[in-house]
Amino acid sequence: MKSKIMNCFNASDEEFSDWNWQYRHRIETVEELEKLIQLSDTEKEYIKKALEVFPMAISPYYASLIDPEDPNCPIRMQAVPSSAELKKSSWELEDPLCEDKDSPSEESCITHRYPDRVLFLISNRCGMYCRHCTRKRRVGNREYDYPETVIREGIEYIREHSEIRDVLLSGGDALLVSDERLDWLLGELFDISHVEIVRLGSRVPVTLPQRITPELCEILEKYPSVWLNTHFNHPKEITPEAKKAMRMLAKAGVPLGNQSVLLRGVNDCPMIIKKLCHELLKIKTRPYYLYQCDLSFGLEHFRTSVARGIEIIEMLRGHTSGLAVPTFVVDAPGGGGKIPVGPNYLISTSDTGVVLRNYEGVICMYPEPEVYSWECQQSCSICDQHPGLKSDTGIAKLYDEENDIIALEPESLERKNRF
Repeated sequence: MKSKIMNCFNASDEEFSDWNWQYRHRIETVEELEKLIQLSDTEKEYIKKALEVFPMAISPYYASLIDPEDPNCPIRMQAVPSSAELKKSSWELEDPLCEDKDSPSEESCITHRYPDRVLFLISNRCGMYCRHCTRKRRVGNREYDYPETVIREGIEYIREHSEIRDVLLSGGDALLVSDERLDWLLGELFDISHVEIVRLGSRVPVTLPQRITPELCEILEKYPSVWLNTHFNHPKEITPEAKKAMRMLAKAGVPLGNQSVLLRGVNDCPMIIKKLCHELLKIKTRPYYLYQCDLSFGLEHFRTSVARGIEIIEMLRGHTSGLAVPTFVVDAPGGGGKIPVGPNYLISTSDTGVVLRNYEGVICMYPEPEVYSWECQQSCSICDQHPGLKSDTGIAKLYDEENDIIALEPESLERKNRF
């Protein structure tokens, strides 16, 4: 397939290895696509209609991974539009995670949901428009990097909020800004005394691995505590090119994680996820999250049941090393954030012990200590330095001995308004 694509574009090996060439020659029309894979007339019509809703852009590299004769190829399903995207469902939401609601303003590139960390959108460019994208409202219509004025406003927001210690740069794709802009932005963020780590959210190691250049790695190596989470969904994506990109990042001292999305027909199989996680560990990449598919437009055909995700984790835990088991999460609609879900290994509890089961079905009792009590050490300096750990938010209120709260109730609780 690679040679076919290179012949189609009349590309040399040097050009194919250049990420700028890859980006400029992304496949964006049905006419370009049908030169590479088999499409019926009906498929072509459906794709054209789907492109009116969400455009297509596939890097030649990623297209080279598609099996041109298999309509169920997991690479093709993630990259090529289908008629299923045109089906409307009542649950579909433009902004399913309510990221815009948690922004300081409509023009802001900041989403501040969790107490000590923010999402910082810096570009809406992507190496490929994934068909399961959760930010279709922001990417695809017009490609650009966020203006410097907007970026500076985001930096100032972080500077003014001393509780922020963790910044996630995303988009679009955080690594599709220029080297110069990324270097400048990382310098600005690490000049803020309370910023401890900066995370990069990027799928270019998967869809455009040529973007990981020695020059980019030199920039990342300059700064302390730069992490990268990428987005491999299937073992077929871990190619020699992708391996080289990830190893270059690891050599530059960048800790690597992976966030997969559970996709029907792509990876909703425990053996596929197990193979994926094993291959990730071989390239020094920690399987971090396995996401339940979000409630964005046109994604009903990708969604699995939550029960399927729990079943997959059940088939991993104990059957492979803990390093190879990601956390299965539902990013809750309405801005609820990431909620971990998984098999239940706790059967019951008592004053004297807890009853547990293991992955084999073995049931055991773990005794509690005969005498145990905990008191805060008043002389401990860590708590004084981090007062935010004594949270007055959510469930933490119930654990705080300094207040009298024994129940949490919604403000709109109906029975409160009966009389």
